[in-house]
Amino acid sequence: MNTADQQISTSVLVIGTGGAGLRAAIELAERGVDVLALGKRPRSDAHTSLAAGGINAALATMDPEDTWQQHAADTLAESYLLANPVTVRIVTENAARGIDDLERYGMPFAREADGRISQRFFGAHTYRRTAFAGDYTGLEIQRTLINRAVQLKVPILDTVYVTRILVHDNTVFGAYGFDVETGHRYVIHADAVILAAGGHTRIWRRTSSRRDENTGDSFRLALLAGGKIRDPELVQFHPSGLIEPENAAGTLVSEAARGEGGQLRNALGERFMARYDPERMELSTRDRVALAAYTEIKEGRGTTNGGVWLDVSQLPRETIMRRLPRVYQTLLELQMLDITQQPIEIAPTAHYSMGGVWVRPEDHGTGVEGLYAIGEAASGLHGANRLGGNSLIELLVFGRIVGEEAAKYSTGRQVQRRSAEALGEARAEVDGLLDADGPENVRALQRAVRDTMTNHAGVVRDEAGLLAGLSELESIEARGQQVGVHPDLAGFQDLAHAFDLKSSLLSARATVEAALERRETRGCHNRSDYPDLDESLQVNLVWSGPGQLEREEIPPIPEELSRLMRHVSSIGKLVE
Repeated sequence: MNTADQQISTSVLVIGTGGAGLRAAIELAERGVDVLALGKRPRSDAHTSLAAGGINAALATMDPEDTWQQHAADTLAESYLLANPVTVRIVTENAARGIDDLERYGMPFAREADGRISQRFFGAHTYRRTAFAGDYTGLEIQRTLINRAVQLKVPILDTVYVTRILVHDNTVFGAYGFDVETGHRYVIHADAVILAAGGHTRIWRRTSSRRDENTGDSFRLALLAGGKIRDPELVQFHPSGLIEPENAAGTLVSEAARGEGGQLRNALGERFMARYDPERMELSTRDRVALAAYTEIKEGRGTTNGGVWLDVSQLPRETIMRRLPRVYQTLLELQMLDITQQPIEIAPTAHYSMGGVWVRPEDHGTGVEGLYAIGEAASGLHGANRLGGNSLIELLVFGRIVGEEAAKYSTGRQVQRRSAEALGEARAEVDGLLDADGPENVRALQRAVRDTMTNHAGVVRDEAGLLAGLSELESIEARGQQVGVHPDLAGFQDLAHAFDLKSSLLSARATVEAALERRETRGCHNRSDYPDLDESLQVNLVWSGPGQLEREEIPPIPEELSRLMRHVSSIGKLVE
């Protein structure tokens, strides 16, 4: 194979072509700054396109009392006080502008008869503030952003797998990668790099992510560049993932199904949320509903497949077809099930990385000069429980802000220093894997990671299980040194899977080590051996490599927000 690298230069490089990456690229292009966006899967099929239920902003179109301050208060309260108040203020205060941007780009929001943007209830919001487009909201946002990027002639290469961010003297100078179809190598020189490559939920067996996305690439790229990871243990398990068919296990049934009045029942036919949150029932927060379903299944009240039932069949057929078209279509395609007549069998599924790369709240800089992280790759907004609809607005708000920051940074650069050594290391890493001819199969090792994380670091965790998980991960890491990588005529997917495995192992270790350190039950993090909230752990955990974990203080919540916060009771939290 020809190892001559193709050299590309740009002012700002965006890694990831989902909503966050595209919004940043659009901002840069609108400011006249040279930008290139790279993705490892087709842009129209980025993970954002799966987001179903909606996007939050206190537009007050349905409930005039709503304000950005109340949106911020709800977000902070439901984060179990682990969200950064500065990040939360920036997102909620700029949310309406994010919606305006989408409207300007042509987003087809659902509207009321008089033309107002329609907004629906999502779990744990004080008011209706979730704007939507049926239950295809993420797909419509992705399409809208792609159309705008095309208008602006933003160059997008979506067959490039980035293996390293290139850094010299704690300052970014570009990235290295290969084409997943041809194996062709790229060196991209850039003043600034925006990391928007998603989260790490694919390291569990049942997940709402597709096969080869959210494998923790952002974690690995940031860490090797000199960045840090914050709160990797805080992973949201969505209550409603499909169980069957096996090849689509974890596929999401949108929270919109509960938002529109869907009911949860166990195998005995009981609406079991009455046991866990009698006030909010199915509209409780995701962490509670997921834990409730997990507990019902574990205590023997689940279905024979190890699930519970989500039933929307009592809703008018017209409501289902108009407001839940994607759920209807998905179940017809995957199970030949008509949800207007029959209930859906579901179980908790790994859904969202609430932690991520450590960033400064104001500009999402990582501490490495010229390197930024946004979207699910970043941390700070969600704490220990993410409100449905908050992630999509985060993409819009910080995509714009970081695009602006990277533009200023790039324009202000006097000189770019490069490092032949850093480039040599990146090249040697790919060469080494291509020469690898060991007995271990990359796919089998990926499955081993997923089994370990599912068995030992799922919805409910304890010290013995986490330590067993760590030991298993060490053994998989050792086997990972003996892999065989065999590209073929169909492309270089095998090489991509080998890098996915590296990222998954690193993310899994970060998650387990932080989960061991967080000896409490808070939000999505349920420790059966520490069932209570520990005030001293109202901190973020920052991981900078194996065994390196620090506690980071969280800034105080401003009085104007704290007085609007409802107390989040932990009663009924861990029912074991």
